[in-house]
Amino acid sequence: MWSKIKSIALPNSIKLSILYIAISLCILFIISLISVWRVQYILYSQARDDLAISANNVRSYIAEGHSLDEHMLNENILVPNVILRVFDDQNTLLLDNSPYKLSALQLQMKNQEGIHLFENALLSEKVLPDFEVNHTHFYSLKQSVQLNEHSYQLHFLKIIAENDDFLENLSYIMKASSFLGLLILIMLGLFIIRNILRPIRDITEIAKAIEINDLGKRIPISDNNNELHKLAKTFNHMLDRLQMGFEQQQRFAADASHELRTPIAVISGYANMLDRWGKQDPVVLEEGISAIKSEAANMHELIEKLLFLARADQSKQVLDKSNLDIKDLIKEIVQETRLIAPNHCILLIKNDTAVIYADSASIKQMLRIFIENSIKYTPIGGTISIASHRTSTYLAITIQDTGIGISQEHQSKIFDRFYRVDTSRSKLTGGTGLGLSIAQYIAEQHDGVIELISIPGEGTTIRLHLPLSFEKQLTV
Repeated sequence: MWSKIKSIALPNSIKLSILYIAISLCILFIISLISVWRVQYILYSQARDDLAISANNVRSYIAEGHSLDEHMLNENILVPNVILRVFDDQNTLLLDNSPYKLSALQLQMKNQEGIHLFENALLSEKVLPDFEVNHTHFYSLKQSVQLNEHSYQLHFLKIIAENDDFLENLSYIMKASSFLGLLILIMLGLFIIRNILRPIRDITEIAKAIEINDLGKRIPISDNNNELHKLAKTFNHMLDRLQMGFEQQQRFAADASHELRTPIAVISGYANMLDRWGKQDPVVLEEGISAIKSEAANMHELIEKLLFLARADQSKQVLDKSNLDIKDLIKEIVQETRLIAPNHCILLIKNDTAVIYADSASIKQMLRIFIENSIKYTPIGGTISIASHRTSTYLAITIQDTGIGISQEHQSKIFDRFYRVDTSRSKLTGGTGLGLSIAQYIAEQHDGVIELISIPGEGTTIRLHLPLSFEKQLTV
């Protein structure tokens, strides 16, 4: 049934209502049918019991020495509404109490013709155990008795016209109550289904109302912890993520445009200057070419970082992981840093031997980002300390500087894309605000945890925790 209902092009609420009504109708019909059948069975069983009791009473009456005559009919040995007809061995009717019952029966029989039919049935010598006259049922019981060396046939009949009327009235009552109950169930079912499906309608309406510039709408969540509650909660959570992602995308596009606008403007300005009068002035020509090359390098670096983050967002950034001896890599980075930052004191405090499962180029890029930030924001002559310490489960790499530090309000945001604590200072240092975002991504891809500790005016400490590889651990 449900497969046929599903194929109909109707809303699910109407389909559920149709199914609910059909099931309710079937249940009411079955209950009514069983109820009527059960009552009918009880009434007909009572009729058979009445015939059996009357027969036993008559046999006991005869066994006590009484004769079969009109006096027996006045002894109240027959159950009410039971007719007794007595025949001798010649099939001659000797005793019949039906005339006393017919007057009461006339009210049950529908017309005079029915009375005649009933009389003809009683006068018949062959009475069936169960017969019907004019839509009125009768039960009969036939027994033989011996009295004074004579054989007699006893015919007991039970008029159950009253029972038929009761069953007919019961049938009408059941039909009326079933119809009324069906109406109540339909209204109640529609109300329940409508309220149950309300969150779905709310989701539909809110989904229609949502626009790309208005993602703030949410579905009201009730206290009921049911499937639809979870659906609404999941939908709201999805909208939260969409809104956050869209806002991040807008900020990212705006910041990227802003970052690219400046070097393009510088390049354009110097190009115009060279075109006007710089061709004949070697000093101006050299200045212009140098500035164009510098801004082009900055744009190249920015574009590479943007492409890196774009691949990361699309899960297309490929990392070639293998067991890596981190000790040699840290030593190499420290040597490179001393070459590019001769005006700073670069110290390698400790360098434990450890093996991690990682992409060598990515780990090197991440550590360079941390060290380059320390160099940018540490005054000349300041100290940058690097140390690696291995525990039983992870490797801790610490990069500590004596720079300007980061205030508490900015520490939770420095890993956001294009976020800079001091825009003017970042312009001077050439920062784009993307390095720490890339470093955080690399750390996450290696199951690493970044810990930041910074005190304004005293310096910043970056501590990186990377899990060890236990497959091919080197022997110290």
